[in-house]
Amino acid sequence: MKKSNENNQSENLHEALEQLSKHLVEKERLKPIPFRNFLELIVENPYSTFRDIFQVFHDMVHFYVKEHKERSKNLFAESYFKNYNCYPLLQDGCDNPFFADRLFANRFMNLVNGFKDGTRTNQIVLFDGPPGSGKSTFLNNLLHKLEDYTKTNNGSMYSTYWKLDVEKLGGLSQSAQEIISTIKKEKTKVYNEKYLEFLCPSHDHPILLIPKEYRKTFLSNLIDDKDVLKRLFKEKQFEWIFNDVPCSICKSLYNALLDKLENAQAVYNMVNAKKVRFNRQFGDGISLYNPGDQIYKKPITNKLLEEKINNLVKGEHIHFIYSILAKTNNGVFALMDIKEENIKRLIQLHGVISDGIHKVELIEERIKSLFFGLVNPGDKVHYSDIPSFNDRVVEVKIPYILDYNIEVSIYKNQLGEGIEEAFLPGVLQNFAKIMVSSRLSEESKTIKNWIRKASDYKNYVDNDFHLLKMELYSGTIPFWLKESDIKAFDSNVKRGLLRESESEGNSGFTGRQSINIFRNFLSQYKKPNHLITMAEVESFFVKSKTKLFKEHIARDFISFMKKMYDFNLLQEIKECIYYYNKSQISKDILNYIYALSFDKGEEIFNPYTKEVIKIDDNFFSLFESVILSQDEEEIKIYRKDIQTTYISQTLAQEIQIEGLPIEETTLYKKILDRYTRSLKKNALTPFVENENFRRALLDYESELFSKYDIRLKNSVTHLITNLINKYGYTMEGAIQVSIYLVDNKLYLSN
Repeated sequence: MKKSNENNQSENLHEALEQLSKHLVEKERLKPIPFRNFLELIVENPYSTFRDIFQVFHDMVHFYVKEHKERSKNLFAESYFKNYNCYPLLQDGCDNPFFADRLFANRFMNLVNGFKDGTRTNQIVLFDGPPGSGKSTFLNNLLHKLEDYTKTNNGSMYSTYWKLDVEKLGGLSQSAQEIISTIKKEKTKVYNEKYLEFLCPSHDHPILLIPKEYRKTFLSNLIDDKDVLKRLFKEKQFEWIFNDVPCSICKSLYNALLDKLENAQAVYNMVNAKKVRFNRQFGDGISLYNPGDQIYKKPITNKLLEEKINNLVKGEHIHFIYSILAKTNNGVFALMDIKEENIKRLIQLHGVISDGIHKVELIEERIKSLFFGLVNPGDKVHYSDIPSFNDRVVEVKIPYILDYNIEVSIYKNQLGEGIEEAFLPGVLQNFAKIMVSSRLSEESKTIKNWIRKASDYKNYVDNDFHLLKMELYSGTIPFWLKESDIKAFDSNVKRGLLRESESEGNSGFTGRQSINIFRNFLSQYKKPNHLITMAEVESFFVKSKTKLFKEHIARDFISFMKKMYDFNLLQEIKECIYYYNKSQISKDILNYIYALSFDKGEEIFNPYTKEVIKIDDNFFSLFESVILSQDEEEIKIYRKDIQTTYISQTLAQEIQIEGLPIEETTLYKKILDRYTRSLKKNALTPFVENENFRRALLDYESELFSKYDIRLKNSVTHLITNLINKYGYTMEGAIQVSIYLVDNKLYLSN
């Protein structure tokens, strides 16, 4: 039996190794493609075949990052505040994930989109942010994904690969054999290589071996599709095809072979295309330098290969020499912090970035790389005083997180996804808001100019409007804003807020400090069978004598945040205890929208509700009394706004073009939200005035609960069930916040 088990184990091991071997061979196989076959590939798929590093980087980012389309109008305009999902690029599969908030994601994607059209060449991109903002993590993850991408079919890049036919070129002479033996420090021995193979050290695209003056004609003869040719000849992203030249090694070898063989086709028969695979570990395609890494100045040579090549071609001597920069030509050269040796590297790169030329001894080496760097605000002095650098540096800010939802995601990543279950809903987010508020400017001129009547919000929004700004930075306009302020949230306000965001996030609690503070908080308040409350968050910060808190947390901010928490809790409980007839409310809204297009005194048939409506002042006032004041001017403006929106957007666009039912249109949802909120305003009144309501909450799901009257039992059950289903409370949490509302008489505040 023992021998049988050993045999089975041996077979399993053999099979496992065989399967692994097949997988790795398939994955690692990068066979060179003969030049003729490569031309066929160009015809089949020209756009993915003709890509330099800038286009590959652009395509890589868009391969991982997708935009989430949003129908909501309560967001920044799509053109400059899109909702990008950066998880696949910067978190998934990364040892140390980077969390990009919405502001940075848009900033980064705007940068990336510039690579597609070739506007970012001859520049270095410096990601600028304070210590602890995650710059290093971001760049490491970005380069890791780029390296992975080049290993896939989607990330194919091609480089010239020489396969010199030794026999056709006359073979290696006996003297060459002896020299090679000397170089290899071996006894004299005959080398019978059939081919002499090597990859272009500068990763030149094979098309560059077609002389510049013939490339347009060559491609015109090769490609029949006129639309493809038009793009290749006209679009800036493809200019490199007709402007770039091969490296000195490939150019010299091409000319020498042409002289010897006197037949261009015979030369191209020795040219292959090979997929490039970046390997940061060995500096192939990606090189990242830390400040302490010593500068390598010595040229790279291969005397053995050089001797073989020159012995075969027997023409003008070809120097097989290149710099370390060639290894990242058509790749990425990155500086991790502009300090120490990297200051020198940056200065030395100035000429390369500006002109794309680097001198290696007597040889001019052309370099076209994607140059990245990280810089702390205090280190800008190393290049800011160099005038010629000003138009070569593109700075992209990586500040501390300004979206409290992303701050919560960081806590979950550090301490586990289940950490939110230790808090009452909304409380963990409020903890994160305190951290984020410290990173915002003390005042916002944009918001002060936008909000017409700040006193409308004085009871629950902080004086600096940080609570409002944080909602905007997370991509939403809060429900508690007045209709007039929502309408005034125009493109000027949005652009103003985005401009302000550029100068925020450079101070306040760092990412590391925030995590440490959160850990300390949990050590004090996280207990078994206990849900952390807003009062405990307030106590932790307010009662602490920590100097750091006093420096970074604005006076009264936490008290205002607690008021906002109470306000939101009140709205949630009103929403959850409120019974309403959805069908009747829908009919009231649809009748109101449709009737606004007709004159008073008319009697019309509404196709949406199948009802006949008599239009008079009473019809309108019954509906408007729920959501509007008695101000005649306000009523007049509201009616005109609804009618205009219905005709120009709802009917003309969403219904007739997009084919949406009217109940799914933006206008309907907007009115429904406002109408139901108004109806709910007094939903709690009959319950909070009933002294049995609190006792029924305490007795919920106990035997004593059965003694209460049926209406009260149904209402309490309805409230608890909705809090659980709609807002994620546990049963204990739902009861806890409901009693908190009653005991603190929150219903009197609104």
